[in-house]
Amino acid sequence: MALRHAVLAALLDGEYSGYQLSKAFDIGVANFWHALPQQLYAELTKLEKEGLVAGRQVVQETRPNKRLFRVTDAGRAELEQFAAAVSKPSFIRDDLLVKVQVADRIGTASVIEQLEERASAAEAKIELLGNLLRQLRGDADEDEFLRRGARIGPYLTCLRGLAFEQGNRDWCLRITAVLRERQTTDAKR
Repeated sequence: MALRHAVLAALLDGEYSGYQLSKAFDIGVANFWHALPQQLYAELTKLEKEGLVAGRQVVQETRPNKRLFRVTDAGRAELEQFAAAVSKPSFIRDDLLVKVQVADRIGTASVIEQLEERASAAEAKIELLGNLLRQLRGDADEDEFLRRGARIGPYLTCLRGLAFEQGNRDWCLRITAVLRERQTTDAKR
């Protein structure tokens, strides 16, 4: 997937400025796609040149003018083609896993610290995603929302992000416990 598809998908929810798009990415898209604000602005410029988004200038009296962007029909067609294409399998590329792989050869203290930090970051994301899920479904319970909600795509991707972060947290905590136990055992020898 290219950044362009994530931007087009985010713009399906409405007309956004680059700043608003960046905030939308932080909340709704960050669980499956990371992009810096500069990357988003550059991508919006490319998409506008290609006719996949349309931008308009909004004059503001007390603040600098801003540009708002929306998906064009050509942008929707691009998303439809993307959605129809076969997805490549995902894979893990994580430097922390390399560190864990060699922990018993190079020492575990710094690896344990990094695992604890990762677990803590995952816990914070779990809370954020849980709040976002509650916000998206409003007064409906999850089953009701999934059956009848007007737009469930962001909710479904948020569920995946939640499961991913829960898995990260649980794995980090387990591996931390294993490495700590091995430290204790090794110290007794």
